[in-house]
Amino acid sequence: MSGPAAPTLVTEAHMARKPITWYIATPTDGIIERSSEAGTPVDLAANVGQVVNHPNPCRNKWFDETRFSYFRMVKRVGEALEDTGIWPITWPVRLWIVEPLGETGNWSQRHYPYRLLSHQIRVIEETDAHRALGPSGRDVLTVIQREIPERALRWAADWDADPEGMRKRRWDWEQCENGRWAESLAVAVSRNHRESAAQAWIERLAHNAVDQALAGTGASTMARCYAYGRADGCAVAAQHQDRFEPYVLDALRGVVLDTPAPAVAL
Repeated sequence: MSGPAAPTLVTEAHMARKPITWYIATPTDGIIERSSEAGTPVDLAANVGQVVNHPNPCRNKWFDETRFSYFRMVKRVGEALEDTGIWPITWPVRLWIVEPLGETGNWSQRHYPYRLLSHQIRVIEETDAHRALGPSGRDVLTVIQREIPERALRWAADWDADPEGMRKRRWDWEQCENGRWAESLAVAVSRNHRESAAQAWIERLAHNAVDQALAGTGASTMARCYAYGRADGCAVAAQHQDRFEPYVLDALRGVVLDTPAPAVAL
């Protein structure tokens, strides 16, 4: 009677590797922003399913010789908005899934393991742009577009009604209610999840929403700055809503700052 069969040694070569998905973000016209700046526009929207060659590839790989030396793509979608050249930061944008072809490179595998450079790509398809803002991108946009404008008016009014009182309350929130700690934690978690670009864009979009809400209101500069900080916290809390406990989310949102100030004993 023969013994049990010897176990099969499974090596990496035997394992099916999950295909890597690569992303490029563009403005709403579908043209890579840096290609427009260089005077050689590359329109991804017009080339879905097609192979696109770089119009002016660099010779010294992989260094910038022009404003647009190669195609830049990322495999971590939360970093798709990094280094796009899109300015000013606005929404919406468009997000494309592409396939790198031919020789590829990287500035530094150690520092940019999620990034790839190439001189040829195939445009696979367009995908939902909100993914570039993280897994909760839809909720982030809801906060920015629907909630922050109304709240910004109240935040600015609260500040201008009692600047000294609000300055003290903000300091207490930052130092005693873990506001600064929660902000630092959010930055660290964004970095660990490769969503640093997502958070940077989220905060900028939140500022834009504040500016639009306060336009023509006569809000003071300090009231506007206070509203920026509150908007950042609310939007970033939405980004990490499935990662943090309610205590951390409330600290980010500054919930304690929205409660009435305690009465001063006479």
